[in-house]
Amino acid sequence: MRYRFLRFPGGRAKAVTFSYDDACRHDIRFVQTLDRYAIKCTFNVNSHMYGKSEADGHLTKEQIKRHLAVNGHEIAVHGAQHLAPGIIRPIDGIRDILDCRLGLEKDFDRIIRGMAYPDCGITKMLPGNDKETIKSYLKNLDIVYARTLQGDNDSFNLPEDWYEWYPSAHHDNPKVLDYIDKFLAIHMPNTYLSARSPKLFYLWGHSYEFENNNNWDLLDTICEKLGGKEDIWYATNIEIYDYVTAYNSLVFSADNSIIYNPSLFDIWLDIEGKSYKIAPGETIRV
Repeated sequence: MRYRFLRFPGGRAKAVTFSYDDACRHDIRFVQTLDRYAIKCTFNVNSHMYGKSEADGHLTKEQIKRHLAVNGHEIAVHGAQHLAPGIIRPIDGIRDILDCRLGLEKDFDRIIRGMAYPDCGITKMLPGNDKETIKSYLKNLDIVYARTLQGDNDSFNLPEDWYEWYPSAHHDNPKVLDYIDKFLAIHMPNTYLSARSPKLFYLWGHSYEFENNNNWDLLDTICEKLGGKEDIWYATNIEIYDYVTAYNSLVFSADNSIIYNPSLFDIWLDIEGKSYKIAPGETIRV
């Protein structure tokens, strides 16, 4: 038996993803900065809350198409009317999520499978509600992941539960730059063998917060630190989900010496410090 760990495309041990909510008008300036550094973002959009004019707080459908639904960024569900599923009846939560998914798929002509919980999401519950009921109906609606919130942390772990995907930090966390420095300093060959799991830095927030706090320079600093690194995979939330799911579909012989890749992805893995790439449909011996 040997330790083996997922590696992201290209054999990279680290990935970065951003997740920003509400499709507000400041997303235009925000995404222009991200694009300069080739950082990908998942934009969580409310299908019933598009702006009607330039002065509206939200982007119009046409602006979302032109600025957010391009350059490899993801459009994801954020509730048609931004309703927290934990404090509404399940039937209302189902309607809000399904209406949002149907609307976004029609408006942006793509399959949409991801989401961020709106408002307080599943951090607060009315009597009679529970997380498992919400996760169950999301699964039935073909939503495959949902970002939630908890205390920020610098563990940089992949999610244990895709329906409770905790980000690393909000951009206004006073420790965010320290977290980034710690993330960047990770060098797998110097890490204890059994601790070489892949690392993900996941940033979230709302672009209007940079405007309200007059700290757009913070976004520049964050992107300058994180962007342009050869050892980092820059991906959207759904790309990370799809890749990890494909990795988890690998088929191993009983003694782990033969590995078959049934997925449509090139899959990378590390086995005790040695990197392997397995093409779609390929079987390798290690």
